[in-house]
Amino acid sequence: MSEDVITRWSAYKYDGRERSSFEDEIVLEYPFTVHLDGEEFATMVCTPTHVQDLIVGFLASEGIIQSYGDIESLSIDKTAGFAYIELQNKRNVNKTMVSKRVIGSCCGKSRQFYFLNDAKTAKTIMTRNQISADQCIALMKQLQQSSEDFQKTGGLHNAALSDASSLLVTRSDIGRHNALDKIYGHTLQHSISMKDKIIVFSGRISSEVVLKVSKIGVGILLSKSAPSNLALELAEDLGITTVGFIRDQRMNIYTHPERIVC
Repeated sequence: MSEDVITRWSAYKYDGRERSSFEDEIVLEYPFTVHLDGEEFATMVCTPTHVQDLIVGFLASEGIIQSYGDIESLSIDKTAGFAYIELQNKRNVNKTMVSKRVIGSCCGKSRQFYFLNDAKTAKTIMTRNQISADQCIALMKQLQQSSEDFQKTGGLHNAALSDASSLLVTRSDIGRHNALDKIYGHTLQHSISMKDKIIVFSGRISSEVVLKVSKIGVGILLSKSAPSNLALELAEDLGITTVGFIRDQRMNIYTHPERIVC
Protein backbone atom coordinates (compact mmCIF):
# COMPACT_ATOMS: atom_id res chain seq x y z
CA MET A 1 0.00 0.00 0.00
CA SER A 2 1.28 3.50 -0.87
CA GLU A 3 1.20 5.49 2.38
CA ASP A 4 1.34 8.81 0.51
CA VAL A 5 -1.66 7.94 -1.62
CA ILE A 6 -4.02 5.73 0.37
CA THR A 7 -5.71 5.98 3.74
CA ARG A 8 -8.25 3.69 5.43
CA TRP A 9 -11.87 4.47 6.24
CA SER A 10 -14.40 2.48 8.25
CA ALA A 11 -17.40 1.73 6.07
CA TYR A 12 -20.27 -0.69 5.61
CA LYS A 13 -20.76 -3.06 2.70
CA TYR A 14 -24.18 -4.27 1.57
CA ASP A 15 -24.18 -7.46 -0.52
CA GLY A 16 -27.90 -7.61 -1.37
CA ARG A 17 -28.76 -9.51 1.79
CA GLU A 18 -27.02 -7.94 4.76
CA ARG A 19 -24.71 -5.15 5.88
CA SER A 20 -21.21 -5.76 7.23
CA SER A 21 -18.41 -3.43 8.35
CA PHE A 22 -15.02 -3.29 6.69
CA GLU A 23 -11.96 -1.04 6.26
CA ASP A 24 -11.93 0.53 2.80
CA GLU A 25 -8.83 1.93 1.11
CA ILE A 26 -9.45 5.56 0.09
CA VAL A 27 -7.27 7.81 -2.02
CA LEU A 28 -5.95 10.98 -0.36
CA GLU A 29 -7.12 14.40 -1.54
CA TYR A 30 -4.94 17.29 -0.42
CA PRO A 31 -4.88 21.06 -1.10
CA PHE A 32 -1.55 22.70 -1.98
CA THR A 33 -1.25 26.49 -2.11
CA VAL A 34 1.42 27.91 -4.39
CA HIS A 35 3.09 31.20 -3.46
CA LEU A 36 4.87 32.83 -6.39
CA ASP A 37 7.44 35.58 -5.72
CA GLY A 38 5.91 36.23 -2.32
CA GLU A 39 2.26 36.29 -3.42
CA GLU A 40 -0.41 33.61 -3.29
CA PHE A 41 -0.91 32.38 -6.85
CA ALA A 42 -3.09 29.26 -6.86
CA THR A 43 -4.40 26.40 -4.76
CA MET A 44 -4.39 22.93 -6.29
CA VAL A 45 -6.27 19.95 -4.94
CA CYS A 46 -4.18 16.89 -5.65
CA THR A 47 -2.82 13.54 -4.55
CA PRO A 48 0.25 14.47 -2.45
CA THR A 49 2.87 12.50 -4.40
CA HIS A 50 5.51 13.92 -6.78
CA VAL A 51 4.40 17.37 -5.66
CA GLN A 52 7.45 19.14 -7.09
CA ASP A 53 6.76 17.56 -10.50
CA LEU A 54 3.18 18.82 -10.25
CA ILE A 55 4.16 22.38 -9.36
CA VAL A 56 6.83 22.69 -12.05
CA GLY A 57 4.50 21.23 -14.67
CA PHE A 58 1.63 23.47 -13.57
CA LEU A 59 3.75 26.63 -13.80
CA ALA A 60 4.97 25.63 -17.27
CA SER A 61 1.47 24.73 -18.43
CA GLU A 62 0.20 28.12 -17.25
CA GLY A 63 2.96 29.89 -19.14
CA ILE A 64 4.66 31.19 -15.98
CA ILE A 65 7.94 29.42 -16.82
CA GLN A 66 9.37 28.10 -20.05
CA SER A 67 12.07 25.91 -18.54
CA TYR A 68 13.08 24.58 -15.13
CA GLY A 69 15.95 27.08 -15.17
CA ASP A 70 13.42 29.94 -14.84
CA ILE A 71 12.95 28.92 -11.19
CA GLU A 72 15.42 30.45 -8.74
CA SER A 73 14.20 28.51 -5.72
CA LEU A 74 11.42 26.09 -4.87
CA SER A 75 10.58 24.85 -1.38
CA ILE A 76 7.68 22.65 -0.29
CA ASP A 77 6.10 22.40 3.15
CA LYS A 78 4.19 19.19 2.61
CA THR A 79 2.77 19.08 6.14
CA ALA A 80 1.26 22.55 5.93
CA GLY A 81 0.37 22.28 2.23
CA PHE A 82 2.39 25.21 0.90
CA ALA A 83 4.90 25.64 -1.91
CA TYR A 84 7.11 28.70 -2.28
CA ILE A 85 8.61 29.60 -5.64
CA GLU A 86 10.93 32.46 -6.54
CA LEU A 87 11.54 33.11 -10.23
CA GLN A 88 14.87 34.09 -11.73
CA ASN A 89 13.25 37.11 -13.34
CA LYS A 90 10.70 38.59 -10.98
CA ARG A 91 7.61 39.85 -12.69
CA ASN A 92 4.03 40.67 -11.92
CA VAL A 93 1.86 37.74 -12.93
CA ASN A 94 -1.65 38.74 -13.89
CA LYS A 95 -3.65 35.95 -12.30
CA THR A 96 -6.77 36.89 -14.27
CA MET A 97 -4.98 35.84 -17.45
CA VAL A 98 -4.82 32.28 -16.12
CA SER A 99 -8.61 32.04 -15.95
CA LYS A 100 -9.81 34.57 -18.56
CA ARG A 101 -11.40 32.93 -21.58
CA VAL A 102 -11.05 34.33 -25.09
CA ILE A 103 -12.10 33.16 -28.52
CA GLY A 104 -9.00 32.61 -30.61
CA SER A 105 -7.94 31.08 -33.88
CA CYS A 106 -6.08 27.78 -33.80
CA CYS A 107 -3.65 27.47 -36.72
CA GLY A 108 -6.00 29.67 -38.75
CA LYS A 109 -8.39 26.78 -39.33
CA SER A 110 -11.21 27.04 -36.82
CA ARG A 111 -12.36 29.22 -33.98
CA GLN A 112 -12.03 27.63 -30.55
CA PHE A 113 -12.50 28.58 -26.94
CA TYR A 114 -9.24 29.09 -25.05
CA PHE A 115 -8.03 30.42 -21.78
CA LEU A 116 -5.78 33.33 -22.72
CA ASN A 117 -2.68 31.58 -21.42
CA ASP A 118 -3.63 28.48 -23.45
CA ALA A 119 -3.66 30.54 -26.64
CA LYS A 120 -0.13 31.68 -25.83
CA THR A 121 1.37 28.33 -24.80
CA ALA A 122 -0.35 25.66 -26.94
CA LYS A 123 2.02 24.14 -29.50
CA THR A 124 1.22 22.78 -32.94
CA ILE A 125 2.80 19.32 -33.17
CA MET A 126 4.56 18.43 -36.44
CA THR A 127 6.06 15.04 -35.52
CA ARG A 128 6.14 12.20 -38.07
CA ASN A 129 6.36 9.65 -35.28
CA GLN A 130 4.32 6.49 -35.89
CA ILE A 131 3.18 3.64 -33.66
CA SER A 132 1.47 0.36 -34.47
CA ALA A 133 -2.01 -0.56 -33.30
CA ASP A 134 -0.53 -3.51 -31.40
CA GLN A 135 1.85 -1.14 -29.58
CA CYS A 136 -1.09 1.08 -28.58
CA ILE A 137 -2.88 -1.89 -27.04
CA ALA A 138 0.28 -3.14 -25.30
CA LEU A 139 1.07 0.28 -23.80
CA MET A 140 -2.46 0.66 -22.41
CA LYS A 141 -2.17 -2.80 -20.88
CA GLN A 142 1.15 -1.79 -19.28
CA LEU A 143 -0.45 1.35 -17.83
CA GLN A 144 -3.33 -0.59 -16.32
CA GLN A 145 -1.04 -3.25 -14.86
CA SER A 146 1.20 -0.59 -13.29
CA SER A 147 -1.73 1.15 -11.56
CA GLU A 148 -1.72 -0.72 -8.27
CA ASP A 149 -3.14 2.23 -6.30
CA PHE A 150 -6.02 2.62 -8.76
CA GLN A 151 -6.82 -1.07 -8.44
CA LYS A 152 -7.06 -0.64 -4.67
CA THR A 153 -9.07 2.60 -4.59
CA GLY A 154 -10.66 3.19 -8.00
CA GLY A 155 -10.02 6.89 -7.36
CA LEU A 156 -6.97 7.83 -9.42
CA HIS A 157 -6.16 8.91 -12.96
CA ASN A 158 -2.96 7.62 -14.49
CA ALA A 159 -0.69 9.10 -17.14
CA ALA A 160 2.57 7.87 -18.62
CA LEU A 161 5.24 9.09 -21.01
CA SER A 162 6.29 6.41 -23.47
CA ASP A 163 8.81 5.84 -26.25
CA ALA A 164 6.42 3.34 -27.90
CA SER A 165 8.17 0.28 -26.48
CA SER A 166 7.80 0.97 -22.75
CA LEU A 167 6.51 3.41 -20.15
CA LEU A 168 9.29 5.83 -19.19
CA VAL A 169 7.53 7.88 -16.50
CA THR A 170 4.20 7.10 -14.81
CA ARG A 171 2.27 9.47 -12.54
CA SER A 172 -1.08 9.23 -10.74
CA ASP A 173 -3.46 11.78 -9.23
CA ILE A 174 -7.10 12.30 -8.34
CA GLY A 175 -7.09 15.01 -11.03
CA ARG A 176 -6.40 13.92 -14.59
CA HIS A 177 -4.89 17.32 -15.37
CA ASN A 178 -2.60 16.98 -12.35
CA ALA A 179 -1.33 13.62 -13.57
CA LEU A 180 -0.31 15.24 -16.86
CA ASP A 181 1.30 18.21 -15.09
CA LYS A 182 3.36 15.75 -13.04
CA ILE A 183 4.62 14.18 -16.26
CA TYR A 184 5.39 17.63 -17.70
CA GLY A 185 7.21 18.75 -14.56
CA HIS A 186 9.36 15.61 -14.52
CA THR A 187 10.39 16.06 -18.15
CA LEU A 188 11.38 19.69 -17.56
CA GLN A 189 13.46 18.90 -14.49
CA HIS A 190 15.30 16.08 -16.26
CA SER A 191 15.59 17.71 -19.71
CA ILE A 192 13.79 14.82 -21.42
CA SER A 193 13.33 15.29 -25.15
CA MET A 194 9.76 15.02 -26.38
CA LYS A 195 10.84 13.81 -29.83
CA ASP A 196 8.94 10.64 -30.75
CA LYS A 197 7.26 10.42 -27.34
CA ILE A 198 3.68 9.30 -26.60
CA ILE A 199 1.25 10.03 -23.76
CA VAL A 200 -0.70 7.03 -22.43
CA PHE A 201 -3.69 8.14 -20.37
CA SER A 202 -6.50 6.57 -18.36
CA GLY A 203 -8.95 9.47 -18.38
CA ARG A 204 -11.47 11.05 -20.69
CA ILE A 205 -10.00 13.10 -23.56
CA SER A 206 -11.27 16.61 -22.84
CA SER A 207 -10.20 19.84 -24.51
CA GLU A 208 -8.09 20.66 -21.44
CA VAL A 209 -6.30 17.32 -21.73
CA VAL A 210 -5.50 17.92 -25.40
CA LEU A 211 -4.14 21.37 -24.55
CA LYS A 212 -1.95 19.90 -21.79
CA VAL A 213 -0.56 17.34 -24.24
CA SER A 214 0.17 20.04 -26.82
CA LYS A 215 2.04 22.10 -24.22
CA ILE A 216 4.12 19.07 -23.26
CA GLY A 217 4.94 18.77 -26.96
CA VAL A 218 3.68 15.23 -27.67
CA GLY A 219 1.90 14.30 -30.89
CA ILE A 220 0.17 11.01 -29.96
CA LEU A 221 -2.36 10.64 -27.13
CA LEU A 222 -3.65 7.17 -26.21
CA SER A 223 -6.61 6.76 -23.84
CA LYS A 224 -8.90 4.01 -22.68
CA SER A 225 -11.77 6.54 -22.41
CA ALA A 226 -13.96 8.72 -24.62
CA PRO A 227 -13.20 12.10 -26.23
CA SER A 228 -15.32 15.24 -26.44
CA ASN A 229 -16.04 17.04 -29.71
CA LEU A 230 -14.08 20.16 -28.70
CA ALA A 231 -11.13 17.98 -27.76
CA LEU A 232 -11.14 16.41 -31.22
CA GLU A 233 -11.45 19.79 -32.96
CA LEU A 234 -8.46 21.06 -30.97
CA ALA A 235 -6.47 17.88 -31.61
CA GLU A 236 -7.14 18.15 -35.35
CA ASP A 237 -5.95 21.76 -35.41
CA LEU A 238 -2.96 21.22 -33.10
CA GLY A 239 -1.65 18.19 -34.99
CA ILE A 240 -2.29 15.64 -32.24
CA THR A 241 -3.27 12.04 -32.93
CA THR A 242 -6.01 10.96 -30.51
CA VAL A 243 -6.89 7.34 -29.91
CA GLY A 244 -9.71 6.46 -27.51
CA PHE A 245 -11.50 3.41 -26.11
CA ILE A 246 -8.33 1.29 -26.13
CA ARG A 247 -9.77 -1.83 -24.56
CA ASP A 248 -8.97 -5.48 -25.20
CA GLN A 249 -7.95 -5.60 -28.88
CA ARG A 250 -10.00 -2.58 -30.03
CA MET A 251 -9.57 1.18 -30.33
CA ASN A 252 -11.01 4.24 -32.06
CA ILE A 253 -8.62 6.53 -33.99
CA TYR A 254 -10.14 10.03 -34.14
CA THR A 255 -7.56 12.51 -35.44
CA HIS A 256 -4.39 12.36 -37.55
CA PRO A 257 -4.71 8.60 -38.18
CA GLU A 258 -1.57 8.55 -40.35
CA ARG A 259 0.52 8.06 -37.20
CA ILE A 260 -1.20 4.76 -36.30
CA VAL A 261 -0.02 1.84 -38.40
CA CYS A 262 -2.61 -0.95 -38.63
